[in-house]
Amino acid sequence: MVKARGRKKRPGKRKGNSRWRWLTRLFWLSVVVGLLFLLALDAVVYQKFTGKKWSLPSHVYSRTLELYQGLSLSREQLKWELDSLGYKRVAAAKTPGQYSVSSRRVEIFSRGFEFWDGSEPARLMTLTFAGNSVSGLVDAKRVEMPLARLEPMIIGGIYPAQKEDRELVQLGQFPPALVEALVAVEDQGFYSHHGVSFRGIFRAFVANVKQGRIAQGGSTLTQQLVKNFYLDQQRTLTRKALEAIMSVLLEIHFSKDEILETYFNEVYLGQAGERSIHGFGLASRHYFQQPVEELELHQIALLAGLVKGASYYNPWRHADRAQQRRDLVLDVMARQGVISTEQAAAAQKKSLGVVSSRSGGGRWQYPAYLDLVKRQLRGDYQASDLETEGLRVFTNFDPQVQRKLERRMVSRIENLESGYRITAGDLQGAAVVVRVGAGEVLAIAGGRQPGYAGFNRALDARRPMGSIIKPAVYMTALEQPSLYTLSSQINDTPISVKSENGEVWQPRNFERKSHGQIPLYEGLGYSYNQATARLGMDVGLPAIINTVRRLGYEGRMRELPSLMLGAVEMSPLDVAQLYHTIAANGFYSPLRAINAVFTAENAPLKRYPFAAEQRFDPAVMHLIHYALQVVLREGTGKSVYKRLPQDLVLAGKTGTTNDQRDSWFAGFSGNYLSVVWMGRDDNGKTPLTGGTGALQLWTDVMSELDNRSLVFNQPEGVSYHWVETDTGLLGRKGCAGSRYLPFIDGSEPVENGRCIPEPLDNVVDWLKDKLGW
Repeated sequence: MVKARGRKKRPGKRKGNSRWRWLTRLFWLSVVVGLLFLLALDAVVYQKFTGKKWSLPSHVYSRTLELYQGLSLSREQLKWELDSLGYKRVAAAKTPGQYSVSSRRVEIFSRGFEFWDGSEPARLMTLTFAGNSVSGLVDAKRVEMPLARLEPMIIGGIYPAQKEDRELVQLGQFPPALVEALVAVEDQGFYSHHGVSFRGIFRAFVANVKQGRIAQGGSTLTQQLVKNFYLDQQRTLTRKALEAIMSVLLEIHFSKDEILETYFNEVYLGQAGERSIHGFGLASRHYFQQPVEELELHQIALLAGLVKGASYYNPWRHADRAQQRRDLVLDVMARQGVISTEQAAAAQKKSLGVVSSRSGGGRWQYPAYLDLVKRQLRGDYQASDLETEGLRVFTNFDPQVQRKLERRMVSRIENLESGYRITAGDLQGAAVVVRVGAGEVLAIAGGRQPGYAGFNRALDARRPMGSIIKPAVYMTALEQPSLYTLSSQINDTPISVKSENGEVWQPRNFERKSHGQIPLYEGLGYSYNQATARLGMDVGLPAIINTVRRLGYEGRMRELPSLMLGAVEMSPLDVAQLYHTIAANGFYSPLRAINAVFTAENAPLKRYPFAAEQRFDPAVMHLIHYALQVVLREGTGKSVYKRLPQDLVLAGKTGTTNDQRDSWFAGFSGNYLSVVWMGRDDNGKTPLTGGTGALQLWTDVMSELDNRSLVFNQPEGVSYHWVETDTGLLGRKGCAGSRYLPFIDGSEPVENGRCIPEPLDNVVDWLKDKLGW
């Protein structure tokens, strides 16, 4: 029987089916993975675009200039402020950000600003001047205005780690010409493509082939945004494909206007030191010191041209390149019909119009003051909030006072180096100006070089105080009226104090002369070291240290006799805190750089209101104010009145340390306190005393400020009596050596001295007008 032959299996067919199944599976797996990848990529694109796009730096503002009739402000000072704010001088102010000047008038079209207490609209106003003050303020209808405010300057910021700075602007605030210029130059098909322009890619490919190099890119504005906003700067095919996919996804979810607004705020447009300039809003201030909505056509074209390469076309470093690029943008706009050929030609005739590179749009010119602001902010806010939340920090910084301080600092130090034959560049200085009573820090010079962001001597140079600590010694004594008065006789003779370790302290007067028995006020007025040391040893070091603490110093102090003559190191800001308590009639107020902090949306976060604590009796303060006036009228600071008005009541104290290594002066009027230090960074000797160095700069600065006399009214519990200064006994008007001195009631002498008649003209009379005798 023959068996049927079975069919042979075909292994090739089975293998083919298996391969096909695997390819099918691989295909669908790839589809699934691709879809998952697209979904994940889509989520990334959507979430970042709808979430918090940027880490926004905090911006720091100056004080607001309030304009009103009677304001002490010259026409030139107002012009400087307007120029610093980026206002444009024109024949007639017609739009915000413009001003015009005539012989006695300044017409301003102010910008609107969102202040902490409400929105200030843009408005036209006219100010008239009489001398150095505002005599009239009217609006566009010639109606008198009680008050108007100019927007504050942005003086700096606190930036995230990547140092990106930007000013967010809504699309509707950008000039239409800027939008049209960017689209015309960078992406003519922006409103018709869906994220990727194949026509643009082909055009770029042809251009690159013709030139044999990458001469033109095919990226759309959307692709440029994706590259800058989501990706890195790598140039690979994979990265390019990813960029294209994300661009399409972005266009699916968001409108052209939303994409354009983000692009306008993201694009990199320059560098200011470590700080990178992003967005057209900030770039406008950086290059032109103007808000972007005020830009003219030639300025708009320059900014649009910088998109191609902000470093390559830097208008400060490469002005010719920048101008060629700007003119090309104008030509393209004309060809596209965005502007007429006449408009393009007119704009091409104009200069680039950028501000000086140093101004940087008004930012980072005042690093010493900004340093103080940052330190005070860090006590209330975390660094991450300051660097990323876009806080608005309003300060007490007065750019007018700062300008005067910086100018005088430079000229006086150069003058001293020349006059005393000090090696040029060796002498340094620092200064702080404070508003008396309010405790507002108005200006700071951290060194002789304006705008230098290095060592801040005003805050960090801790130098021996010298004689400017002496008021604390005399205040400690005067707080014991049963023991000490201004007429108390103290001994100005050599003194030796032996310490526990056997060292002997032997202070001597600066001029190496002794004066025997002197009245107490004279010891401070003439800064006699021996008399002060004897008085200090009598009242005790613990009591003196307590007085310094109450004046406002919280640092370390060693209980050594030399402390009485200034062997304690303080910064100029520390000294300003002490002297502000003295100037404020014994009321302690922490010195404040910051006025208020608001969120990016202008919601209040924290205010820094004025706070005061009375730490000294007004009667004691009246006596110490008298003695500090003696310093300037008769003593070590009397050169002040060679340049300042005789009827201006001032008080202050000179300070000189061993070997004249430090020159100090701290003094005040009724509304300004200034502290000045001069010396060398290497602590070397100088030929300067407090009177020949720091006092001269102090006088320079105060001569430029609108000072009011120190309020020196006789307080309750104080009475004036004629006293013989050489005996401390009661005298009479017209007696030789008699002086009219204030006493805390009950502390005045009761025993009469002998009276030798003397013409009244020989009696110290600088208080005549003040007290009416």
